[in-house]
Amino acid sequence: MVYDIIVLGSGPAGLAAAVAARGRGKSVLVIGTRWQDSPLAKAERVDNYLGLPGRTGLELLEAFHRHAADLGAESIVGKVLSVMAWKGFSLSVGSQIFQSRALVLAPGVVRDVKYPGEAGYLGRGVSYCTTCDGMLYRNKPVTVVGLAPDAPQEAGHLKDLGCQVVYVSPHQRPAELAEDIPYVQAGRLAVKGEQTVTGLEADGALLPCDGIFILRRAVAPADLLPGLELEEGSIKVDRQMATNLPGVFAAGDCTGAPLQAAKAVGEGHVAGLSACGYLDSGPV
Repeated sequence: MVYDIIVLGSGPAGLAAAVAARGRGKSVLVIGTRWQDSPLAKAERVDNYLGLPGRTGLELLEAFHRHAADLGAESIVGKVLSVMAWKGFSLSVGSQIFQSRALVLAPGVVRDVKYPGEAGYLGRGVSYCTTCDGMLYRNKPVTVVGLAPDAPQEAGHLKDLGCQVVYVSPHQRPAELAEDIPYVQAGRLAVKGEQTVTGLEADGALLPCDGIFILRRAVAPADLLPGLELEEGSIKVDRQMATNLPGVFAAGDCTGAPLQAAKAVGEGHVAGLSACGYLDSGPV
């Protein structure tokens, strides 16, 4: 199925966009993390949301999700690993592909800082997606940088493909990691290479490899969509919440301060309506 709109992010901005789009009769899929794990869900009291003072963050999010679901917005829990923009958008979530005619980015703030050399070797040995690129490294040495809960399982997937896997993390060895996968605990990491990746430097020691899979909790939108314009680290949008890429809109914390639920909801509503207007303006 090809959805009219896919919303990347299940927080206030993404859900407001979904509600606005459903109000215009568009099919919508929301892809995001469990809403119970959202930073807003941890707020003990929210007093600055108009008309609903004194609610907990959990209560607000539960109401937001119920509203979107009651209007017919579909949702899945997952991490978007890649986006292909061609005749619309194709988003990979694990081994599944979801398609849409327009895209709303509302992932919140992806706070992880890139490692030295990471950006320069993206696509030349650095990858964020084992499903997308794992087969390229069959019978070759790879390093997995495990920063997400599902990273041990992804490392196992690479080993099953025939990759020679070493797992690196700043934390203790995860219990879920297969016993036959070597483990290195290190916090200072840097990508090394020439024309392509040749290794990962971990606390000063070089781990030779042909590929490095950096598995974070989320992939930054600019890494998913090359060419997406940023401004001071946030996604640059106009008054209609349109980005510089046709059919791509953004809302919420990813567009910059203030990082407030009320601002996110307002921007999400505008982004949803703008995405509908884009679809209604002609063939996509």
